[in-house]
Amino acid sequence: MKSQVAAVLAAVALLAGACTGTDANAGSGNGSGTGSGEAGAGRSSLGWEECGDGFECAKLPVPLDHAKPDGEKIELSVIRLPASGDRIGSILLNPGGPGAAGVKYARGARTAVSEAVRDRFDVVGFDPRGVGGSAPVRCLSTSELDTYVGLDSSPDSPGEVTMLEEGSRRFAAGCQARSGRLLPHVGTADAARDMDLLRAAVGDSRLTYLGKSYGTQLGAAYADLFPGRVRALVLDGAVDPSLGPLELNTAQARGFEVALDAFLGDCLTATDCPFSGSVGSARAEIAALLRRADTAPLTNGTGDGRTVTEAWTTLGLITPLYDRQAWPVLRQALDRALKGDGTTLLRLADLLIDREANGEYTNQTESNLAVNCVDAPYPRDSAAYATAARESAKDAPLFGAYVMWSSLPCAYWPAKGGPRAKIDAPGAPPIMVVGTERDPATPYQWSEALASQLSSGVLVGFDGDGHTAYLTGSTCVDRLVDDYLIDLTVPKDGTHCPKIS
Repeated sequence: MKSQVAAVLAAVALLAGACTGTDANAGSGNGSGTGSGEAGAGRSSLGWEECGDGFECAKLPVPLDHAKPDGEKIELSVIRLPASGDRIGSILLNPGGPGAAGVKYARGARTAVSEAVRDRFDVVGFDPRGVGGSAPVRCLSTSELDTYVGLDSSPDSPGEVTMLEEGSRRFAAGCQARSGRLLPHVGTADAARDMDLLRAAVGDSRLTYLGKSYGTQLGAAYADLFPGRVRALVLDGAVDPSLGPLELNTAQARGFEVALDAFLGDCLTATDCPFSGSVGSARAEIAALLRRADTAPLTNGTGDGRTVTEAWTTLGLITPLYDRQAWPVLRQALDRALKGDGTTLLRLADLLIDREANGEYTNQTESNLAVNCVDAPYPRDSAAYATAARESAKDAPLFGAYVMWSSLPCAYWPAKGGPRAKIDAPGAPPIMVVGTERDPATPYQWSEALASQLSSGVLVGFDGDGHTAYLTGSTCVDRLVDDYLIDLTVPKDGTHCPKIS
């Protein structure tokens, strides 16, 4: 569920410009109280310091092991943009991932939440443990990560399976060698307990929170652990906590297929679409492109020496599916790829995995696996992934195998994951779950499932494309979210926002 959608989409927008040239406790939940007493806003205990553009930064010490609160500490990086008006309290943000840096995301607070929310809340971002500036998990060098990401994640021969197994073992071993003490303690439950310490440190008696994608899993875990400390949670683009890890992979792969079909249907109406005919024939051309990249990699005009393999091509294809506004870039990237040039797809792939312009990676890829592998009991035998990949490919022929095999390092992970706990958050006030019908990364069914599992879940649906719904163009979704966050006005369960005209 990799997602740091705001940063990705902003970068896609820049790439689009470049490509235009030559290359490139709430009572009944219906109350309207809005004063500072609603959130119990008090004084922050953090040592805030100015860190540019109106933001303040701080470090929050938390236990490495929450079972040993007086033991070794690690520090979380925290940032806030103070409220501009009559302050209710703080709103904590998480952009997803797992592995997306919340500090970086909150730097874009002026687009991450509405002006109305910024007026009433301090906007607070934080890097979860193991991520970014918060005791980051590290596993591989830059060149090793390039090699790992480029591995064939849809192996169709015993030799390719062996190479993927060896690469996955190296990844897991590298994490143990460089970050072994952290690995057992980077799970979502640990991050949720950190979030409660952060809630208290910013001076709020109850939590106001906006989580997107994986951030919904973190928010739901918080509500389950601390239902009496919830004020308002918006969980946008939800993860279904009842599914096992391979079931999640299968459903996500189907989500990418649904999103691709929506893109292709739109593409066939555009004058610059590289396809003609039907959605089915366009899918066949993309499948053929991926097969060619598997045997004869596309060219790379960046000059960085990477080979544009099937894996890089697939990543580049997935990235613009996160936002409808990026579809013109994908049309252009596919037009070039069909002619053998994979440069634009490679640049798009870099955006999704947070590979920076200088070739360095943030630790998003490493922390993503570190969290996922300890959050659930992944199979420890690669044969299980092979079977699951074959089954997933029946319903998701373009993405099923790729998504399934991408979890293989968890088979060799040194810190074992435990069973998924049931999440229902009994006693919590109404929790707003938002789902987008054609979301590529977190299928709409997951939002339906999470809303039904939470004892106080309220579902809002959006007839839209792209990953997550808030501030992506629907004034209906934006109004419902803002009214809930500010006034605690809870929408009717099952409210559905129309497609953007």
